[in-house]
Amino acid sequence: MAFEQIKDSARSLITLGPARKDHWIGLRTAVGIFAPMIILLAINRMDLVIFAVFGAFTGVYGRVDGYWNRLRMQVRSGLLFFAVIALALAASNLWIDHANPEIKQWQIVGSTTLIAGACSVIAGFMRLRPTGSLFHIFAFAAIASIPNPAPAWQALLVAVLTIALAIGIGAAGAIGQWTNLWKRTSLPPLSDHVRTAIWWEGLFYILTAGVAGALANSLGSSLSAGHNYWAMVAAVVPLVGHTTKLRLHRGIHRVLGTLVGMILMMLVFLINPPVWMLLVLIGFFQFMAEMLVMRNYFMAQIFITPLALVGVSLGTGLSTAVMYDRIVETVIGSVVGICGVLLGSWFGGIMRKRVGIEPPNPKKAD
Repeated sequence: MAFEQIKDSARSLITLGPARKDHWIGLRTAVGIFAPMIILLAINRMDLVIFAVFGAFTGVYGRVDGYWNRLRMQVRSGLLFFAVIALALAASNLWIDHANPEIKQWQIVGSTTLIAGACSVIAGFMRLRPTGSLFHIFAFAAIASIPNPAPAWQALLVAVLTIALAIGIGAAGAIGQWTNLWKRTSLPPLSDHVRTAIWWEGLFYILTAGVAGALANSLGSSLSAGHNYWAMVAAVVPLVGHTTKLRLHRGIHRVLGTLVGMILMMLVFLINPPVWMLLVLIGFFQFMAEMLVMRNYFMAQIFITPLALVGVSLGTGLSTAVMYDRIVETVIGSVVGICGVLLGSWFGGIMRKRVGIEPPNPKKAD
């Protein structure tokens, strides 16, 4: 049995799921993230890039058929991203003690943990796809960590314009297809079981992200690693999936994909291209990530790794220290996430027995 499980896990690394017009969403998100960055470079406002990047993540929420359905989902996701960015700016300016690194790290973990749970619940009730709060954790913690962010009105303006651009790109395909524009799919009401599951999932996001962040903080000094929120992001990755097996695979894929992605990142580091070329690479990595993320998370992670590292290095320059942090924090977070999945599976089994729900059929779910 153990050998079969290992064999199945190894096979999952090279198995591509069915294509679902992934090149279109890859192109939309690549343009949505590259265009605002190149404009900011042209006007010499690279301090605003981080707000453009997280606003552009609105484009990721476009994997839905029908232009009206896509518009509805992306408007909802854009509003949530704007709220998260605004809260992160407020936290950085009014609450986070940037002068005291130790206190700052625990403040980041505590506030990001609350965002993890709240955004998971909100995303669940908004019917957003992808589910969960992975992007919101990343956005809030990264912005809240900035000691001297750009003026709030400028940052929020860039975020709004980038969100609007992502929504506009998502709706651009409707040009010339006006007869199909208003076709929409009514969303069925959420059942009581689904509503309960959303709240429980929010709790597990809080527990998993919080434990990963606390562990990263506790081990960070001894391991000489920073960026504790990367551990929190990695921890919630396995929580997305229909079955325990798929969730465990995502945790394993996160670690292995990160390690392989470091090879690609090392090439970028050795070449040390100019900033405009780094922006081109970010667009390319974003395209490849969206091309693969629904088909094989391991392969997608190979491009997500340099995408994240190049993005956070735009203001400070490429360094091997950031690469080391990524590996350490990813391992910490993925281990916590996998443990969270196993705990959740055990807890879910108990709850299903209490309410008399049959466990899902793994063969059908896969």
